[in-house]
Amino acid sequence: MNAPPASGAAASVKAGIAYFGLVFAAGFVLGTIRTLWLAPRIGAFGAVVIELPYMLAIAWFVCRWLVGRFAVGSTWTERLLMGVVAFVLLMIAELILTVAAFGGTVPGFIAALATPEGALGLLGQVAFAALPLVVRRRSPQTLR
Repeated sequence: MNAPPASGAAASVKAGIAYFGLVFAAGFVLGTIRTLWLAPRIGAFGAVVIELPYMLAIAWFVCRWLVGRFAVGSTWTERLLMGVVAFVLLMIAELILTVAAFGGTVPGFIAALATPEGALGLLGQVAFAALPLVVRRRSPQTLR
């Protein structure tokens, strides 16, 4: 069942919010596994290297599904809007989580992005934001 039709920008914003929410939830689960189990064994960078392909695969499937579900238009502006909304919400959520839940600081959050694992994670988040530009809607045949 598809969501009710919305205007181009409204559909993109709604899809971006849903995209952020679903991928953030998956990232919270995988990030917990990465931080508590994987990183102590192989290091932070290696843990991100292992986690990132899984996160991008999840993001690909979620993005593809949501583009169809919210009938996001095929123009680059509509797709870019979806990705930008999701990316901005992701960065805000990560900053809030860092500061409120883990006692970090804004400068510390920014500095962490300059580490090898932080830069790789940021690169993955940029790829996450760009996915709406390249995914295609699922055809009706694949929905059966």
